[in-house]
Amino acid sequence: MAQEAIPAFLSGGGELASLIAAYDWSRTPLGPLDRWPQSLRTTVGLILQSPVPIVTLWGPDGIMIYNDAYSVFAGGRHPQLLGSKVREGWHEVADFNDNVMKVGLAGGTLAYQDQELTLHRSGRPEQVWMNLDYSPILDEAGKPAGVIAIVVETTAKVRAERSLRVTADKLARLNADLEERVAERTAERDRVWRFSRDLLLVIGRDGIFRDASPAWKAILGHEPEELIGRSFVEMVWPDDARATVQAHEGLLIEGQLLCFENRLRHQDGGFRWISWNSFAEGDVVYGYGRDITEEKRQAEALRLAEAQLRQAQKMEAVGQLTGGLAHDFNNLLTAISGSLELLDQRVRQGRLNALDRYMTAARGAVDRAAALTHRLLAFSRQQTLDPRPTDVSRLVLEMEDLVRRTVGPAIALIVDTPPDLWTTLIDANQLESALLNLCINARDAMPRGGHITIEASNREIDDETAGAHDMTPGQFVLLSVTDTGVGMPPEVIARAFDPFFTTKPIGQGTGLGLSMIYGFVRQSGGQIRILSEVGLGTTVSLYLPRHHGQEQATEMLAITQAAPRAKRGETVLVVDDEPTVRLLVTEVLDELGYTTLEAMDGPEALRILQSDTPINLLVTDIGLPQGMNGRQLADAGRELRPGLKVLFITGYAENAVIGNERLAPGLHVQTKPFSMEALASRIKSILSGS
Repeated sequence: MAQEAIPAFLSGGGELASLIAAYDWSRTPLGPLDRWPQSLRTTVGLILQSPVPIVTLWGPDGIMIYNDAYSVFAGGRHPQLLGSKVREGWHEVADFNDNVMKVGLAGGTLAYQDQELTLHRSGRPEQVWMNLDYSPILDEAGKPAGVIAIVVETTAKVRAERSLRVTADKLARLNADLEERVAERTAERDRVWRFSRDLLLVIGRDGIFRDASPAWKAILGHEPEELIGRSFVEMVWPDDARATVQAHEGLLIEGQLLCFENRLRHQDGGFRWISWNSFAEGDVVYGYGRDITEEKRQAEALRLAEAQLRQAQKMEAVGQLTGGLAHDFNNLLTAISGSLELLDQRVRQGRLNALDRYMTAARGAVDRAAALTHRLLAFSRQQTLDPRPTDVSRLVLEMEDLVRRTVGPAIALIVDTPPDLWTTLIDANQLESALLNLCINARDAMPRGGHITIEASNREIDDETAGAHDMTPGQFVLLSVTDTGVGMPPEVIARAFDPFFTTKPIGQGTGLGLSMIYGFVRQSGGQIRILSEVGLGTTVSLYLPRHHGQEQATEMLAITQAAPRAKRGETVLVVDDEPTVRLLVTEVLDELGYTTLEAMDGPEALRILQSDTPINLLVTDIGLPQGMNGRQLADAGRELRPGLKVLFITGYAENAVIGNERLAPGLHVQTKPFSMEALASRIKSILSGS
């Protein structure tokens, strides 16, 4: 492979750099070079620059990647060892390497001095001795992903030491041989020192420079001679000084420091990112650091690109939501405006005999619009809920007949709910609607029939499970609906809760069913999960938080059909910045015999409240202009008139008015849209005290 084709992290790595670049890594669990994780790239780049025999054992199988020095140590096993599993590459010491991988991938380290092993490096067994140091390599998540091994063969030394005990003559010859070897190693060290493209240094335990390689000038612009006698911390970027001091202290205790990153000052006033590998021997620390500034820049560019992608995905979701919302509301507005237009034409033409058809059409469109906003509020977890202690088991059993009739005779329904099910604090009506919706979805997923199973159970969610499911730990009631239908692929599951997303044909689904259930369950403090496999079916599970209390009977509220006209003298102050709403509300109140006062914003209404005019009820919108909202107006009004009754009318959800608190006595909420009949009944009920 041409030199220019070698990836940057392999540059200057000698013979092994070329072999690694040319190797077909796609045949190994590591995959192609361009898909290697940064932690692996950095580690390989570092070991290639080292004169010490170093091998990286990556992944559970310990895939072997090593440097030129290690290839010499491997002897006839090179280059076959490259890319092999360590257990297979050195099969004669497989058990020894199994223990190395087990300890290293668990985060531990191993060190052996003069370890004796029998290796087959030249086709025959030979007895060797080595100093071996094994340390875990951490991936981007901080977890051990491999093991780095520093291999220094001490066979000659061990044999020499044994020979020393034989004769003085052999000792003399051995000393001469060792001196020659030391001279050779010193010459090699000098060459590495002079020509290394990494930062090499020697410092004392006190952190004072004793020597620095010429690369300090090339990388950081500092003359090596100027560094001698100075503290290493002086070269560290201020923000990294504390971490560097702590790392140095740890190095003195542990004896080595691998893949430590910090920033060093450049002569131009800037900094460079350096990745360090350091070793302590006696009162001296040896370190070599690689410039990873460009790698850091690339990582930051990738992070920014990912952030831009997430923003684009978010805007795509917003576009889908607004597009679906605009589509549905445009349809509804067309129905309303068309009905009103025809009403206007028929009235002007004097044709009054069929007006109820157009009024019914307009009212129907208004009801569908109200249902749409209700579902959107459910999705956004802002709907008005009425949570009460509920026995889910009894709720499911009471709904069994309704579900059977809904899903039809082609579907077999199985219900399994234990009698000792915990109580949960939930809006029972919303839960019934959610359960029925899930069963209808299950039915639609089984056009040729099948089975639906409704199950409930008590579940204790621990910290680990809660973290995996985006929940808080604790006790939950699990309610699940399982079908034997067509199932969903992963890409559909990922979007199942998106509003307006549906896999049903046009006209057969709004795409708001599951999103509404999701919002309701999350607003109730629970979680919803989907498990599905194409062709095998789907399970939708609702986790509902346990409530330590007894179930309460559901209270049914009846709206009276008729009521006497208002007592003379009762006055209602109506505050809304929308003139049409004020017109309709005051018309209803006038019909009921109340005296009405109007205001279009908070300050105007407050002036009326500050007057001597008797006011029995304040009806106010929440969102008002002029710097005073409806809640602030109500608070000010009740300060001026203690006990003043207030009815909030709002297009927002109830908890947007009161938060998570309960309304104080005398305060009430009516969410828009509402019928005039419902508003009249509510006002009469409030003023009568019923």
